[in-house]
Amino acid sequence: MTQLSRYPVADPPTAPERETTGHLLLRAYAVLVVFSAFAHSFWWNLLGFAGGAAFLGALTLGTVAIWVPRLARRRAPFPWRRLPWLALGYVGLALMSLAWSSWAATTAVTWLLLAAATLQGVFLADVLTWRELLRCLEIALRWVMGLSVLLELWVAAVRHRPLLPNFTDVPPHPDPHWYWVRGNLLDSVLDPGRLQGVVGNANLLGILCLLALIVFGVRLADRAPSPVVRGVWMAVAAFLLLRSGSVTTLVALVVVAVVLGAILLMRRARSPRERTRRYALFAAVVVVGAALALLLRDRLLALVGRGGDLTGRGAIWSAVLDRAAERPVVGHGFASPWLPWDPAFDGWIVDHGITVFHAHDMWLDVFLQLGALGVLVVLGVFAALVWRAWFFAVDRPRWDIRADRPYQAVALLPPLVVAMLLVQGLTESGPIMLWGWMLVVALSFKIKAAPLVDVGAGEASAPERRPLRTRRR
Repeated sequence: MTQLSRYPVADPPTAPERETTGHLLLRAYAVLVVFSAFAHSFWWNLLGFAGGAAFLGALTLGTVAIWVPRLARRRAPFPWRRLPWLALGYVGLALMSLAWSSWAATTAVTWLLLAAATLQGVFLADVLTWRELLRCLEIALRWVMGLSVLLELWVAAVRHRPLLPNFTDVPPHPDPHWYWVRGNLLDSVLDPGRLQGVVGNANLLGILCLLALIVFGVRLADRAPSPVVRGVWMAVAAFLLLRSGSVTTLVALVVVAVVLGAILLMRRARSPRERTRRYALFAAVVVVGAALALLLRDRLLALVGRGGDLTGRGAIWSAVLDRAAERPVVGHGFASPWLPWDPAFDGWIVDHGITVFHAHDMWLDVFLQLGALGVLVVLGVFAALVWRAWFFAVDRPRWDIRADRPYQAVALLPPLVVAMLLVQGLTESGPIMLWGWMLVVALSFKIKAAPLVDVGAGEASAPERRPLRTRRR
């Protein structure tokens, strides 16, 4: 048996470095923040408006309380120049719109939501490394998927009747759109109803399932532990995605797959000339695909059971355009989402007896609220993010003369998420509010502050740099 002699030839064995309890708690808090952003409607449906607002407000104050002391203690200076200034400019423009807003109270309240989402996005990008951010998204999405299955199963198998928000009694013959969960999980395979999950909205559940597939897939490609367990979660996400019945999500899935294929193909290019040829090929594919989509639009929508007006969105867009045309330059004032109790929105656009709370198109929503000026700012935000995310994924990691370092699977996350958000923004306003905007801000800041995975001050808590965060002895 090998023994430790009096004259060893090497240093005695020591325990591996461990992360401090404080950093583990920080990551757990980050998971709570991300879950609450994804499933914000869960807190409204569970705690009511006052309780949900109090909880989300407490999370915002908690972030400030945690982050400010960390900024004071940090060794490296905060990267102010790398902040997503275009996104912050949009937040500033939204605040300035108080001066001319047609719904000042709604502007003030919803601006606080926008500011909170922006704060959380910058916070997450600053305190987490790329892999920690990916892991945080994965755990939060697991909670969303798991709670959705459990809640749907309880309503379908135990409660045996639909569930309304705040567990209120079901009135006689309500519109199904009022339900938190309809109880369709155990429906016949031949005629299944849509699932809404813990978030209470089938379209939102579908897009979160697609985000989960992206995150889980990137984690698998990054060779994270427990691949079998992760495969099971991907199957759960795929099942919920199909049962959500969201056409937007299905289109986004196709686009994300095309973007992924383009990135992998571009990574195989061995010369600038070959890259140029592939860019020309991609441009041709995009043009042909867009033309075919326009020509076959009605047939494609019929295949998925949708009409030409995209389930009533045509009427919504028409009404929004009519009002936006009244103030085309600076808009009527920020309001994301529209507060249904504001007289300007109460009963303005009603769908299934519910006052609509956004334009179902982020570009029209911005045009209504902040006019052409706001559209230009948001266009700049997404154009900058798309540019950086694309080259973050297709360029090899390089900070010296060596040009043969392997690609990082984590670098696939930003372009795939951005592609998903841009498709979602065609029929929903999610990318400019709440969790969608939080991801836009977080990815914009993270790519600028840490353009290389595991390298640089922005990645100081990566595994090979953990001694910076180890417990002092």
